[in-house]
Amino acid sequence: MDDGADVELAAWLENRTTFEPPASFVEQANVTDPDIYEAFEENWPDCWERAADLLDWRRQWDTVLDDSDAPQYEWFADGQLNAAENCIDRHVEAGRKNQAAIRWVGKRGETETYTYGDLKRETEAFAAALRDLGVGEDDLVTLYLPMIPELPIAMLACARIGAPHSVVFAGFSANALETRMRNAEASYLVTCDGYYRRGDALNHKGKADRAVRNLDWDVETVVVDRLGGGLPHSLGDGQYDYGTLVDDYWGESVEPVVRDAEDDLFVMYTSGTTGEPKAVRHTTGGYLAQAAWTSHAVLDIKPDDTYWCSADIGWITGHSYIVYGPLALGSTTVIYEETPDYPEKSRIWELIERYEVSVFYTAPTAIRAFMKWGKEHPDEHDLSSLRLLGTVGESINPKAWKWYYEHIGNESCPIVDTWWQTETGGMMITTLPGVSTMKPGSAGQPLPGIDAKVVGEDGEKVDPGEAGYLVVDRPWPGMLRGLAGSDERFVDEYWQPFSDPDDGEWVYFSGDSAKVDEDGYITLLGRVDDVIPLGDFRIGAMEIESAIVGVKGIAEAAVVTTGSELLAYVSTERGYTGDAVLRRRVVDAVEDDIGEVAVPDHVVFAPELPKTRSGKIMRRLLEDIATGEELGDISALRNPETVGELRARLAGETRSYLESEN
Repeated sequence: MDDGADVELAAWLENRTTFEPPASFVEQANVTDPDIYEAFEENWPDCWERAADLLDWRRQWDTVLDDSDAPQYEWFADGQLNAAENCIDRHVEAGRKNQAAIRWVGKRGETETYTYGDLKRETEAFAAALRDLGVGEDDLVTLYLPMIPELPIAMLACARIGAPHSVVFAGFSANALETRMRNAEASYLVTCDGYYRRGDALNHKGKADRAVRNLDWDVETVVVDRLGGGLPHSLGDGQYDYGTLVDDYWGESVEPVVRDAEDDLFVMYTSGTTGEPKAVRHTTGGYLAQAAWTSHAVLDIKPDDTYWCSADIGWITGHSYIVYGPLALGSTTVIYEETPDYPEKSRIWELIERYEVSVFYTAPTAIRAFMKWGKEHPDEHDLSSLRLLGTVGESINPKAWKWYYEHIGNESCPIVDTWWQTETGGMMITTLPGVSTMKPGSAGQPLPGIDAKVVGEDGEKVDPGEAGYLVVDRPWPGMLRGLAGSDERFVDEYWQPFSDPDDGEWVYFSGDSAKVDEDGYITLLGRVDDVIPLGDFRIGAMEIESAIVGVKGIAEAAVVTTGSELLAYVSTERGYTGDAVLRRRVVDAVEDDIGEVAVPDHVVFAPELPKTRSGKIMRRLLEDIATGEELGDISALRNPETVGELRARLAGETRSYLESEN
């Protein structure tokens, strides 16, 4: 395409506010009937049988939803099934034992493919080993592993023997692991010797050992040898080598333990308003049904797909949309151990080309990084295998959405911008790609069967375009069933606002702010605690950030407040410098889009913003930098070196501001 055509296309994309799904996609989509919303509404809650029917059940349910003890809702409560059987055995029995289940790419370029037959054999071997180590039904097993195949295998082995698992993100510190194991009273741990980070071997077992030493009980520990001779390690009392166990139990047949639908499948720790992690419980039947249904309806996954979600399995996205959803549908799921730009910035696109990935699900923060690195990297590779793109983790601004659509999807792939949470278990708000019009910047409408709305302080719906609180009026299958060991906190944190318990009316409070348009499309504005108080106004941080990243040359932005001042941390695209001219454009953009009240007091430029290993910007850390607070443990950051640079640049920005004022 010549330069003139490029300019014309860019102008056309910039002016468009809606996009229809391509006819070629609709022709093959899993869900294409626009009446599905009405059908779910008219038949609620029995409509959710459509999701449950994607699974194999040992005993069929009699009641879809039991709400007699709300908000302790129960879904398919008298049904029975096993999650591992649904994710492995039934595909093997259907004659697909030689189909790839997992394609793994390691940090040093290693690759490994597990067929469904391979996955069944290794899962059974490890399940047998865990059983003989003393793990019984309902015993919780903590998994502290990086993105290696043994992590989903351990999850499925636990599910096979009816033992809930608790995956702790590998980037967390020893203290974080200890806190979670202590809270769960976990006596079993699966970890590894170490892993590579940008080519360097890191001692992971040392962190695990420190955590276990501080517990008041004995812990049986299984250690995966990830590094081989790269980082020699020894095993102490109560520690076992994963490879030896699997070899010893290879060929063992382990019958899947039949689980009630309301039995726990896993516990996942997530941040709480008090700073103490919350142990969110997800059960087997409803969670797996919603993960499978949304993978089928939203991600359009089919058994012959090679699908890639770039999240970490240590987070809920990895549970639902790397492991349980794709494997329940019998597809091939890609697991990638390294960061997107290592060993080169075209790595993602090279792998999509190599494996002919058809569905790619990633985070807006990654897309903004791709933009910053330049379109020449995806342009070097054949991405024609892609038919659907997705985003998860935070709202995607229109600029990044359109770049993704044009340069990765070649204007032929629908984009599903999904909103959901650890607590919801699966997607809640997005477009159905075979049905819905897409609006860049807006997640979309609530999915069929989901009753989400935006309300004000009084609990009443707000007018279109007005900011409010995102709530869910009705239960849904994948919802959390409680917080382990804290039923009172479960009610207080999620069900108290806008509810009248005496009337039996319970509303789920998401903690997110949002606005809705005339078509019912919901745009997320950020967490309620990310709402910036500015005088008499309250403005969502996401709204200010979207205005900033709309400026040419800006890749990412995060705004925080010290209480008296508003700061914008900004990273630039390649070829742009954070100078006075660009600072002026940032100020003008915010003033134009929102008003003078939202203009940042300081604009701090930096090559990168601090991020977690899963790619989320650490806004709380940015607040601490702005206020001069003690930063604490930053080991979970993907790029901890940015912290010192930001502090120095903030000091320079403040000095310049004071000099200009004087």
